Amino acid sequence: MEGLLPAQPPHFPPNPGYMHLIYQVGERFLDAVTECKDCGWELSVNTLRAHASLTWEELLCLLLGALAWTGLRWATTAWIFQPFAEWCRLQPKEASKVPESAWKLLFYTISWFYSFYLLFFTEYNFFHDPPSSFYGWTSGSPVPRDIALAYLIQGSFYAHSIYATLYMDSWRKDSIVMMLHHLVTFTLITFSYAFRYHNIGILVLFLHDINDIQLEFTKLNVYFKTRGGRYHRVNDIISDIGCVTFSMSWFWFRLYWFPQKVLYATVYSSIESNPSIPFYFFFNALLFTLTLMNIYWFLYIVMFVLKVVTGQIQEVNDVRDYEISEDQKGEVLKSNHSRHKDTACNGQSTSNGFLKKRM
Repeated sequence: MEGLLPAQPPHFPPNPGYMHLIYQVGERFLDAVTECKDCGWELSVNTLRAHASLTWEELLCLLLGALAWTGLRWATTAWIFQPFAEWCRLQPKEASKVPESAWKLLFYTISWFYSFYLLFFTEYNFFHDPPSSFYGWTSGSPVPRDIALAYLIQGSFYAHSIYATLYMDSWRKDSIVMMLHHLVTFTLITFSYAFRYHNIGILVLFLHDINDIQLEFTKLNVYFKTRGGRYHRVNDIISDIGCVTFSMSWFWFRLYWFPQKVLYATVYSSIESNPSIPFYFFFNALLFTLTLMNIYWFLYIVMFVLKVVTGQIQEVNDVRDYEISEDQKGEVLKSNHSRHKDTACNGQSTSNGFLKKRM
């Protein structure tokens, strides 16, 4: 009689213990590697043709969105952020960094609150039950409009960010890693939309954007603590508190919740509930790469905290900032004709897309 009973939908614990998570994820991924006998380029091409769904109209919207973000950043920098920094009489070095942080703070605040709304004020239950992201998955299924809007916003912004890192942002120690991060994120966004993994994608964005809000808000307070020729203790205190909360939230959101919720769902429960789910290795390889970058940046945070504790530095700053010589920068951006420069031999510098005299 048991064979006549209807099959029950798979059930997975929504939040497994960390050691249990590592064991299950590792074991299932290795099993999938062993079982994949026909994996290769030909299978990947056939899978892409069979399951990917992305129209030319959607790609055009993505491109137009990226152009719109670039134009909007230029406009807000020229007409709002830069004039405001000059009006506050910030130090020239700090004033040149304000537009970048203000722009990113504005975007990530809007995008994170929208993800927060989707996860906690709608019918979606992906945060509390991540495995449900893949229940009933079918290729080419319609994407809900509210999630499609989030994907359009984020996908076009990261396309813009690839350009912005090279030509508009200040150059930093980790700018090459940042470029890799933007490429990985853009690839994850576009392919997860095409393969209809948008449910888990919203959770990935939610777990990452919160840290960028804290980072940019803290940096702005660092820049504003000395303005108008005076020291402002309030901004110094806020930046110290922001540094602590940023460090804690980075560990919790990106190094604890991200593996527990996202990697568990994508590596283990996705293939258990959908044994023939397409591009399993591709997506998980990108998510593992994202995890490694999160660990890489967390080492910067640990390094900064250690320097504060040991008294090597006395104030909060961005440990990623540094100036490099023109020769060094030419090696990094030779293919881009060295258009993005922080320090130049002729006494000029560029920051946030504007050329200005060194003060």
